[in-house]
Amino acid sequence: MPPLLEVTNLEKYFPVKTGLLGRIKDYVRAVDRVSFHLNPGETLGLVGESGCGKTTVGRSILRLIEPSGGEIYFAGELITRINFEKLRKLRPKMQIIFQDPFSSLNPRRVVLDLVGEGLSEHKIVTNLSQKKELVVTFLEKVGLTSQMLYRYPHEFSGGQLQRIAIARGLTLNPQLIICDEVVSALDVSVQAQIINLLMELQKELQITYLFIAHDLAVVKHISQRVAVMYQGQIVELAPTNTLFNTPRHPYTQVLMEAILPPNPHMRNHRLLLNKEREKTLDYSKGCRFAASCPCRKDLCQEKEPPLLETAPGHYVRCFSDCLTDTSL
Repeated sequence: MPPLLEVTNLEKYFPVKTGLLGRIKDYVRAVDRVSFHLNPGETLGLVGESGCGKTTVGRSILRLIEPSGGEIYFAGELITRINFEKLRKLRPKMQIIFQDPFSSLNPRRVVLDLVGEGLSEHKIVTNLSQKKELVVTFLEKVGLTSQMLYRYPHEFSGGQLQRIAIARGLTLNPQLIICDEVVSALDVSVQAQIINLLMELQKELQITYLFIAHDLAVVKHISQRVAVMYQGQIVELAPTNTLFNTPRHPYTQVLMEAILPPNPHMRNHRLLLNKEREKTLDYSKGCRFAASCPCRKDLCQEKEPPLLETAPGHYVRCFSDCLTDTSL
């Protein structure tokens, strides 16, 4: 079965302007040659620290922000070069759930209008009764009731608002949903409810997820494969169990160190990020993790390592001599 989504060498550069005339001095390479694919019905977790480019990848895929380069294929169609009218027709098949439901939902509109906006915009319904019937159907799918139709966002809790946001994303029967930190602002108990809800909906509706997060425990629970991002690049991509049991890239090992174990004395601190040195690192050459990598060589600071398949389905952006060091 061909991939539903295929991303090849995706780039997004933001210009750094200076002076009164706003001349471009440099570029921030928020996303730099990112490649991956998503199979139908699969969940791919995209993890990394804040500012690594995860959200920019998600928004670039949907062309909420225009990519600087690369190719994005959705259901076999190249969507990076299609015009607005064709893209608009594809919108129902690709949806996004934003991180903060408080800011993504219009506070001046009731739930009926918030959830049913896409139905009206894409002319799926022709009258109010049809719209109301469909909205109630999707509210019930996410554990809400018809009694909430005419309430405003400020009348709901954070968990309820995120359920409303999920219902809004489901109304157009999408094939792909990008979940952008959908549980990061919620309590732990509510996080579990939302994650279980997403998994149930995936089984029922055969939805494909790109699940963006920084919480590794959540990603491990929901994802079949995981891609680790650092400074705009994917540094490791592997099946979930493989990645968590045998992380190969030093940065992935840093993330694993960040997971709190049941016993605090079990923690070790062999790998620490050198943020001060990272600020002075020249990204135009060499490995971007070289500043903090404990096994860096001279080659690491001179040449950028490629993303290579070190085992079936396991890709690592690191030179082989670093990977052979099993002491990490």
